[in-house]
Amino acid sequence: MSEENSVPEGVDLAVLTAFMDAHKLGEGPLTDLIVLTGGTQNILLKFTRAGRAFVLRRPPPKLRANSNETMRREARVLAALAGSDVPHPGLIAACPEETMDGAAFYLMEPIDGFNPTVGLPALHAGDPAVRHRMGLALVDGIVALSRIDIAAVGLQSLGKSEGWLERQAPRWKAQFDSYAAFPDWCNEIPGVDEVGAWLEAHRPARFRPGLIHGDYHLANVMYRHDSGELAAIVDWELASVGDPLLDLGWLMAMWPEPGAAAAPVTPWDGFPTIEEVIARYGEGSGRDLTDLAWYGVLACYKLGIILEGSHARASAGQAPKAIGDRLHASTLNLFQRALRWIA
Repeated sequence: MSEENSVPEGVDLAVLTAFMDAHKLGEGPLTDLIVLTGGTQNILLKFTRAGRAFVLRRPPPKLRANSNETMRREARVLAALAGSDVPHPGLIAACPEETMDGAAFYLMEPIDGFNPTVGLPALHAGDPAVRHRMGLALVDGIVALSRIDIAAVGLQSLGKSEGWLERQAPRWKAQFDSYAAFPDWCNEIPGVDEVGAWLEAHRPARFRPGLIHGDYHLANVMYRHDSGELAAIVDWELASVGDPLLDLGWLMAMWPEPGAAAAPVTPWDGFPTIEEVIARYGEGSGRDLTDLAWYGVLACYKLGIILEGSHARASAGQAPKAIGDRLHASTLNLFQRALRWIA
């Protein structure tokens, strides 16, 4: 989706032009401005200069406490992925300084692809075999990511690997408990205590640190128009160092169960089963999947608590009620799934 010939709030073309001049990124005016939309809170502006296309990414106009650090983190990850077999937007240049209306920003290459949750082109909609390949390619994306040598690409300090396993359940329980500060929020989420206790009791003894995307699912990838292959993995704002198995757990938490009324992509038939997804990851990554259930349950726990934050804010009148109610229903479903897995 896009909005043409528009300069969004927070984008200063003079600052952008000066930055590009300093980095010798073309000459002359910025033309063919298109605001890219599709579910991200960050600003994406596609434009052309001297015959070359660029995409600007910066935080939303109303900066949050960690907005600029998130931009710098994303740019750092994309720079580290250059030359790897992880499909990703190519980083052109980054401005870590907060020069654009108080924000850091970066420029990346445009992606020639589509997001499947928005709609499938005729090729993909008409062929279950192509959709099957889409599902396998989705897995292959995090297999490639799991193979990144974080020391070799300089990302060891992107997160603290020591104590990572031990921090997970307490970290998200504390997040859940913090919602009590919102007036009129009802904290009756069946399974919160039970799932948290199970995670503590069944925590794996060890893990092999690697790079995690942090929010890996079909809404955060783009596919090629001519095949079922990934064009790019996008939205790297939650990327960190930890156990890459959590990205697979995230897919487990969000994959439609057999007979589900709704699916993230229509039509869904042809996509691999979650068992095929897991087997594909195991074969490609070479990682030990003995404790995989723990990562699937952790993903349900973490994602459910994150989504419940919107419901808590909506209860206090700080977010739309309809959105809060919808995400609350998703939280309940995630905890129900986790409870079934640990039963």
